[in-house]
Amino acid sequence: MTENILVCTAWPYANGHMHIGHLAGAYLPPDIFARYQRLKGNNVLMVSGSDSHGTPITLQADAEGVSPRELFERFHLSFLETFQALGITYDLFTHTDTENHYQVARDIFTACLNNGYLYKHTVSQFYSESEKRFLPDRYIEGTCPHCRFEGARGDQCDNCGKLLEPTELVNPRSKNDGSTPVLRETEHFYLDLPKLSDRILGYLNENSDHWRSNVTTFSRNYVKEGLMGRAITRDIEWGIPLPLEGYADKRLYVWFEAVIGYLSASIEWAKNVGEPEKWKTWWYQPESKTYYFIGKDNIPFHAVIWPAELMAVGQLYETEPTKLLNLPFDVPANEYLNLEGKKLSTSRNWAIWAPDLLDRFDPDTIRFYLTAIAPEGRDTDFTAGDFVRRNNDELVANWGNLVNRVLGFAYKRYEGKVPPIGPDGLNEVDRKILAEVEAGFKTVGDLLDAVKLKTAQEEVLRLSRLANVYISDQAPWKTIKENPAAAGTAVYVTLKVIDNLKVLFAPFLPHTCQKLHVYLGYEGQLFGQQYVQTINENERAHVVLNYDNSQAIGHWQSSQLPAGQSLREPQPLFKKLDPEVAEQEIMQLLGRGV
Repeated sequence: MTENILVCTAWPYANGHMHIGHLAGAYLPPDIFARYQRLKGNNVLMVSGSDSHGTPITLQADAEGVSPRELFERFHLSFLETFQALGITYDLFTHTDTENHYQVARDIFTACLNNGYLYKHTVSQFYSESEKRFLPDRYIEGTCPHCRFEGARGDQCDNCGKLLEPTELVNPRSKNDGSTPVLRETEHFYLDLPKLSDRILGYLNENSDHWRSNVTTFSRNYVKEGLMGRAITRDIEWGIPLPLEGYADKRLYVWFEAVIGYLSASIEWAKNVGEPEKWKTWWYQPESKTYYFIGKDNIPFHAVIWPAELMAVGQLYETEPTKLLNLPFDVPANEYLNLEGKKLSTSRNWAIWAPDLLDRFDPDTIRFYLTAIAPEGRDTDFTAGDFVRRNNDELVANWGNLVNRVLGFAYKRYEGKVPPIGPDGLNEVDRKILAEVEAGFKTVGDLLDAVKLKTAQEEVLRLSRLANVYISDQAPWKTIKENPAAAGTAVYVTLKVIDNLKVLFAPFLPHTCQKLHVYLGYEGQLFGQQYVQTINENERAHVVLNYDNSQAIGHWQSSQLPAGQSLREPQPLFKKLDPEVAEQEIMQLLGRGV
């Protein structure tokens, strides 16, 4: 039965290029998952966009002496280029500075207010006397009161993950000039999380059977420790104005409005395809499943606070009281990816930036390695030596070698066609390898459905090793003289196996699997096409990344390769990396600014 699958990814702050930690943690996993679900024939919508309003934007814009809009538009385009090069197939990747997002965010605010889940509260907030303004949370640094980390931000400690209020920091200071801010009173709107606490805990308990343990444990503990009301407005200039009179100097706090982007992007996508009500398929049909791919620092916002917002809204743009917005079905948060044994740090430039990596290495090589070391259950480490080893030993020597030697042999020795089964038919060994690989559609599929992507890729690799053993044992290049029929049968069986492995590998390695699809004599595309589009909103326009799946012909099913099908002359799928050269290139990337 066809399922409706909504795939959401964390909204990256558009204040700098993406690095490998972003790709491994939040952006490659959902693409693998979405591609698989599309191959299964499910109704998939994958959305996200650039976070345009966070204080990281204004901080970087101030540092460069440019406007926040100029800054975020520059890096938004960089994100689109990175996603296109790596093959991240968003149905829509937009941003939060659109008229559509403004309207949806304001409507969410109004619904929460009207339903009694917002309240006003006067608080003391840090004010910079030197700058003559209230300081956004990320403009304040200090010592975390929980773990004593000295570089904690005013909204969250990156060391222990605790969400913070700026007034909790020990020895607070302005990030701009190091001065000590003073407290002044100001009034803000708060989301009444305590009023929703029991419902949130019940929701977490209901989903504990299929959530990752790190997400469930963190979220439950977060709620059990006692939820506090959380401010959803700030005294800033860059952001979405409140839909109320008398609050011209306040904007929606970015943590509140950025997550609304999942809904607003779905609505924008539906408008763009000419079916403005189609977004409701994923947001109002109870049987639809929504997945949120994030890093572990975003767990509280997606597993607790975003569900709380949806509960507070209840329904939106609907009149039937029984129709409520769907809560997240799964929040498969990843741990952190380290780099050469040290924590990634953009401030210290200890990172490998995605555009640089894609300039030097093929996208499927990058996809394969980041999946192989995916930080699904624990922090993992990217090292130059391991990157080269896995490419050469696993991609090239295993999967690539199997494809190259069998397709090359078949193309040369069988007039460029798939040979027929010999008169003796398939023997037990032939049937066993075919059955084992075909069983991968169930075993690998189950792992992908459970968002165990790393283990799923390992299972496909295991099957390709079995295929290598089979063809080495059969050795048709030796038996073709004394028993050409048996040699032809072995080549036929292995081509069928390769055709199956092509589909199993496709969500992970879409670029090379498409090449292989063509080498095997097929026409058309396994997947759809990405394209950039300019969307006009009155007098403003914005650029988005889209995906068209209508022409895709791939299916999650066993090989239909017939004997006699014409093959195309194959080329190597992967490049062997010279260890010294590749490691030197990576270390050069790390050496910039270190």
